[in-house]
This record gives sequence, C-alpha cells and structure tokens, in this order.
Amino acid sequence: MTMVLRRLFIRGKKTPEVSDDAGFTLLELLVVLVIIGLISGLVGPQVMKLLGKAKSDVAKVQMDNITSSLNLFNLDIGRYPTNNEGLSALIKKPSDMPQWSGPYLTNDVIPNDPWNRPYMYTQPGTNGKPYQLKSLGADGAIGGQAEDADITKP
Repeated sequence: MTMVLRRLFIRGKKTPEVSDDAGFTLLELLVVLVIIGLISGLVGPQVMKLLGKAKSDVAKVQMDNITSSLNLFNLDIGRYPTNNEGLSALIKKPSDMPQWSGPYLTNDVIPNDPWNRPYMYTQPGTNGKPYQLKSLGADGAIGGQAEDADITKP
C-alpha cells in the first residue's frame, strides 16, 4: 500500500483524477423539482378519488356481511332485531331468545363504517323493507354525492 502512495506522490499526483463535470447543476436540479411538482399535481387528486371510492367499497362489503348476518338471525329467530335490540343482537344473545344460535358476526364487536361511525339500523325499513342498514358516507350527513353519498342496504 505504501508503494502505491509513493508512486502517486512521485508522479506529482496527490489524488486520483476527478472529472470536471461530476454532480448536477442548479438548473438541472430545478428542472427535476418542477417535473416532480407537475406529476404530483396531476396524480395526487386522482389518487385521492381512488381512496374515497375504496372506502365506499369497504363500507358496501361490510354492509353485505352485516346483511348476511341479519338474514341468518331472521332464519333462526323468525324476525329481524328490533330497534331496541339493534345490531348488538347479532353478537350478544338477548335473554328472551332460546333459539338464538349466534354470534352471527365473526368479530366480538359491530364494525364501524370506514369513516369510524356506527352503521345506522332501523327496523322496519323504508318502502316495505324489513329493515334498513345505512352509512352516511364521508361527510356524515344525509345525502351527498361521490364519496359523501349515503350507502343503504337492502
């Protein structure tokens, strides 16, 4: 190793040659930053739309699962849970139901919607339906469009 250092020193070279064009100029860096900004400005809103739609899809799947559980409850008991019993009758046996063979949901708790609010259950439902299961969407208010729209079963 010392021989190599001696040869470099003797030849007058203290360090290996360094190219003059190593690194990036300020202009090149600015161009790259502008391109990244344009791409994120175009792609960002599209990603947020997909995220909102994904939450609505998750709510629909959860509501399908709860609907299936309500139908199993109806097969065993002969009716759907009352407003007083609510969805908790799917996981906890009411005292006056010997034919209850639940829990009808796999979890020990009723899931909240993707916006962390409880699903709304009413019995009887509207338009002659036996019950209604509802999520108010992202805005948490009745009505709305896109990701703010209410999701209702059945």
